[in-house]
Amino acid sequence: MSTSIFLLWLVSIPLTIHATTNPHPPQGFLLNCGGGKLEQDSLTYLPDDKFIHTGNKTEIKQQGIVPLLSSVRYFPDLVEEKFCYQLPVNKGRKLLVKTIYYYGGFDGGTVPPVFDQIIDGTKWNIDTSKDYKDGGSSYYELVMVAHNKVLSVCFARNEHTTSDPFISAIEVLYLDDSLYNTTDFAKYALVTLARHSFGSHDTIIFPDDKFNRRWDEFVDINPVVTSHVPVTPTTFWNMPPAQVFENSVTASRGKSLVVNWPKFMLPKTYYYIALYFQDNRTPSPYSWRVFDVLVNGVMFFKNLNVTTSGVTVYSTAWPLEGNTTITMAPAINSPVGPIIAAGELFQLLPLAGITLTRDVAVMEDLRESFDKEPRDWHGDPCLPTDKSWTGVECSSGTNPRITSLNLTNVGITGSLPPSISRLTALSHLWLGSNKLTGEIPDLSSLQSLETLHLEDNQLQGPIPESLGKLPKLREVFLQNNHLKGSIPGSLKNKNGINLKVSPGNEVSS
Repeated sequence: MSTSIFLLWLVSIPLTIHATTNPHPPQGFLLNCGGGKLEQDSLTYLPDDKFIHTGNKTEIKQQGIVPLLSSVRYFPDLVEEKFCYQLPVNKGRKLLVKTIYYYGGFDGGTVPPVFDQIIDGTKWNIDTSKDYKDGGSSYYELVMVAHNKVLSVCFARNEHTTSDPFISAIEVLYLDDSLYNTTDFAKYALVTLARHSFGSHDTIIFPDDKFNRRWDEFVDINPVVTSHVPVTPTTFWNMPPAQVFENSVTASRGKSLVVNWPKFMLPKTYYYIALYFQDNRTPSPYSWRVFDVLVNGVMFFKNLNVTTSGVTVYSTAWPLEGNTTITMAPAINSPVGPIIAAGELFQLLPLAGITLTRDVAVMEDLRESFDKEPRDWHGDPCLPTDKSWTGVECSSGTNPRITSLNLTNVGITGSLPPSISRLTALSHLWLGSNKLTGEIPDLSSLQSLETLHLEDNQLQGPIPESLGKLPKLREVFLQNNHLKGSIPGSLKNKNGINLKVSPGNEVSS
């Protein structure tokens, strides 16, 4: 079953961003959707044309916006089920996937469209209207593991869509294996809801964060202190940039430090919480602080000992709902108050799954072998279940199999690749009334096949002997092709078979 989650919080990107310089950009893809090559924030964004074959491009005619927001690719087609970017990735690697949106009234309207975003087979709702009304752009970000050699980032209409889906930019960047590694990425992705540097008045991005994660400033009524010693990011699993420890918020001696974070209501579900601490004082035998950390009054970590080297505490699945309060209660007779430098909050996103890798590979072979294949043959073939490829039916579950392929009279040309025999869950294969050429491949592996319709094509060669050995096959239509030879006895004499080979073939019985 597909999963759809509506994120209640959109992280807003300001329309002007300070840029710095670094010669070592993160590895992965940085795409300026609908636009050309550009440099921004010490990063190079490339045109997106190599990774998508649908949609229109247009410019945002508005003064004062950063270059990355000045173009969009939008999708006016009402026939395609989904519009997909296909990005080659290293299977098993951890990814930071970010999609950036700025409407800018590209279609002459005043309100951005609502639509679905689908990464591999998992979707959720995109609604950027609040940020756009406030004069900002929006981004959606998640941490995931690549479960295949191709990552699909797709967009689709839903029942709330009244105009064209669009996209401004896409970032797909590799993360080190240590980051967020206590999450079961076979079942979940992490959707970024908040990432803040407490006590900071500046946004921290690349190159300070080598992965181009965005750490927003967070200032409240608590006093701010400055660190006297830098930390080493590589000593932390999640590798926060050293700059998030430059400032912290604190409380006076003997008092609890209370931080209301994040500053928005959360839906009732489970979250990954990571909190970062460092004693800001000059290193000495006394440069440490001990306190308890509570989340909404529940003990999160007891007797946390914070030194100048820094420390992280985290939970992989903490239940939250509504407002959230982080309380740091000092130990009795502690000489200094508690302190906190930064925090990350992610929503656990259950994955809808992906189509069995072997079946995906076969469908990609078919797409390469066919000309004029359906335009929506991109992304996951089966998922989300309401956006499966045209002509494709699948089994249920987190790794669905393709059970039926019906492309009758859709105008395809090309040939049938031998790999089609690896669709071993296939019950029905209907490709009649097209312009397929070449020979019928060996289908002996299709032990579940019940019906085969290849009539009214331009297929040549013999009728395969293997068809008669398929135990469930009960219907075979091959008429009006250019087949030659004789009907295999195993097929002709098969009990209960509905077999049609004439007219149109030079086949003897």
